[in-house]
Amino acid sequence: MKKHIFKITILSVVLGLFTLTSCLNELDTLPNDDDIALADEVFNDPAAYKQVLAKLYAGLAISGQEGPAGAPDISGIDEGFSQYLRQYWLAQEVTTDEAVIGWADGSLPDYHEQDWNSGNEFIRALYNRIFYQIKACNTFLSQTTPELLSSRGVDGTLLTEINTYRAEARFLRALSYYHAIDFFGNVPFNDENDPVGYWTPEQMSRADLFNYVESELLAIESILTPPMANEYARVDQAGAWALLAKLYLNAEVYTGQAKYTETITYANKVINAGYTLEPDYENLFLADNHTASGVIFPIAFDGLHTQSYGGTTFLIHAAIGGSMAPADFGVNSGWGGNRTTSALVNLFNYTFNSTAANNAIGAASNWGIVGDLTDWGGQSDMILYQTETANVYQAYYQLPDAELKFRPDNAWGSDFGGADGNIVVTAGLYKITVNTADKTYTLQSLADARAMFYTDGQNLEITDIPTFTEGYAISKFKNVDRDGNAGSDASGNFTDTDFPLFRLADVYLMYAEAVLRGGSGGDETTAMGYVNQLRTRANSPVQVSSIDLDLILDERARELYWEGHRRTDLIRYGKFSDGTYTWPWKGGAEDGVSTSSHLDLFPIPSTDMNANPNLQQNTGY
Repeated sequence: MKKHIFKITILSVVLGLFTLTSCLNELDTLPNDDDIALADEVFNDPAAYKQVLAKLYAGLAISGQEGPAGAPDISGIDEGFSQYLRQYWLAQEVTTDEAVIGWADGSLPDYHEQDWNSGNEFIRALYNRIFYQIKACNTFLSQTTPELLSSRGVDGTLLTEINTYRAEARFLRALSYYHAIDFFGNVPFNDENDPVGYWTPEQMSRADLFNYVESELLAIESILTPPMANEYARVDQAGAWALLAKLYLNAEVYTGQAKYTETITYANKVINAGYTLEPDYENLFLADNHTASGVIFPIAFDGLHTQSYGGTTFLIHAAIGGSMAPADFGVNSGWGGNRTTSALVNLFNYTFNSTAANNAIGAASNWGIVGDLTDWGGQSDMILYQTETANVYQAYYQLPDAELKFRPDNAWGSDFGGADGNIVVTAGLYKITVNTADKTYTLQSLADARAMFYTDGQNLEITDIPTFTEGYAISKFKNVDRDGNAGSDASGNFTDTDFPLFRLADVYLMYAEAVLRGGSGGDETTAMGYVNQLRTRANSPVQVSSIDLDLILDERARELYWEGHRRTDLIRYGKFSDGTYTWPWKGGAEDGVSTSSHLDLFPIPSTDMNANPNLQQNTGY
């Protein structure tokens, strides 16, 4: 199914580099067997440098050393739960209006109820995973200094390649520190220059850590490979630019100082790098999405080589339940966990001015639509409008579940419809085209293609979160390719679908928001054009003629739901915690209630607070 050019391979000989220590006992978890080679022995093989780099990328995708389970990187939580992307997704999505999860494992329900504390084991797993990844990057960087490389006789092409590897490791570390800034604010800081062994790092302020991440990304910008020139799933310059744009977009939250001009600068770098939108939105979330356009940096998964109970294996299995058929999603079972709330569903009910659209077609004709939607003639027929082509009529209408026919002059005799006499339609917005000369017609559904909701047997509203059929299910991520073929793992357990961490559509919307927030170097007309490109790709009939910040927030939800952005977006807009914006079961109430603003930051886990006297807890915990 999938060919990963940059194959993530974990070799036991490489593990010696990652016998990590830190201020957290939980992080000191990797095996320390006698057969694990010392670093110098590992790097006797020049190929080991790239293999260790692969381990750094693998830190985003897998949870341990033996595949899905058996030798976890971090302890204190089920290994399947501990995977980086799974914890990142839970924290970014289940805490918001975009997702609920029906499982009652430990403190997991605290996420959607927004009543977590410093003892929450899922917050601890997220924190530990972030700092495990940082420590792994630090270890690689400390073992690839110019001095050590020189002492090993590394030169020529290999030296050039390792310098690029180092820049990629610094990007991955910056990515995790960005997550630390976003989730936890003021956190312990360490880099490759800190001592090996047990020690207690100092806490760095959120603003200072922002400056550090910014400086790291700027420093590696010229060292990374040009956009789209690296191997698949390895970062390039555009990945660093996208992360800088995201960092700057949230700078006012993180530091109190707006950097929207910088957001526009780096968004433009990505936009001008040659990326194009994938024509079919659905293709971005399939098992062969490594061939999709517009993905800037993915977390790569392979059903045979990166097996984990996190990542897209979790996203796909956990979203299947009720009457859904797992085989349609390329897997063997559904876990019956994740759904969405009516708040997200309702965002797709944006207004279409059918009257204006119909008037733009041409003059009202004598042809119309009749059916049970007009009481079969008991009410006036719904008018069709004359196009520029003789005998061809069109109209835009929001239809209910109905049966209908076409006829002239509100009279029977020249009517026509389907093979059995009537045309059966399901509820939705349609562009209707009728040729009365040859009695042919088309009913083009104009539903937003991004609204991937499974509704059969599902209730829109949630009265009981553990019941899977409460809330619409999401069918966005699938382990099948464009031709419907299932992924490479014949058992149906593990998935090939990559997770698009950064993609072009996100950058378009970051640009638009930064323009509206007063950033220089962009313009509103261009921003509006980007929004309309996304809507055109989604088959939306609604093109915008003006934009504002609320529209951009809603458009981000429509375009990017379940991709790990929502919590950060709502915080930036002041809508995550206190305020007037609520959603079902926010704060533990069925209709949702306002919650305390201290929840905009997660607490530093009590385990780390107890282990490191240098740390000060976030306000409110």
